Amino acid sequence: MVAEDRLVIRQADGEDLTAVIEVGHRTWPVTYGPIAGDDYVAMGLAKWWTQEATIPAIRAGRVTVAEVDHEVVGMASVGPSDGHLTLWKLYVLPERQSDGIGGRLLRAVIAKAREDGHDEIRLSYLAGNDNAAAFYEHFGFAEIERESSGSGIPDSVWMRLVLTQDGEA
Repeated sequence: MVAEDRLVIRQADGEDLTAVIEVGHRTWPVTYGPIAGDDYVAMGLAKWWTQEATIPAIRAGRVTVAEVDHEVVGMASVGPSDGHLTLWKLYVLPERQSDGIGGRLLRAVIAKAREDGHDEIRLSYLAGNDNAAAFYEHFGFAEIERESSGSGIPDSVWMRLVLTQDGEA
């Protein structure tokens, strides 16, 4: 666990752009390479972990970062999809996983969603990512559907967390 006074969770700004992209480039190969293969990793990095893909989310205030000693070690990004708030990304650098940083990021996302009046948060992960499944289930997310990704890529497992306004998930 990271000492509370060393961990800062905050909204990303333009100064965080390179660090946010770096989180993706360092986490995706180890997360998705074994599950979906190197071609999937290369496609995802080229599509979702670029300046062009990241700048609009930061400008819209939809990216949250976790810093330890002024270094970005994790990030989360949300956005709308089919009328729901969707957690599109939540990643922590491999060497900082199991330090409680992901949980702090997710709790911040949940608190902001509740504050903004959302009644649920949705997300997806690739089938076979057992760490993600266990992590999100621990926080009360429940599977709602599976979506075929095709081309030999594992299914996307969609989950949701129903929010209440009293602070309980």
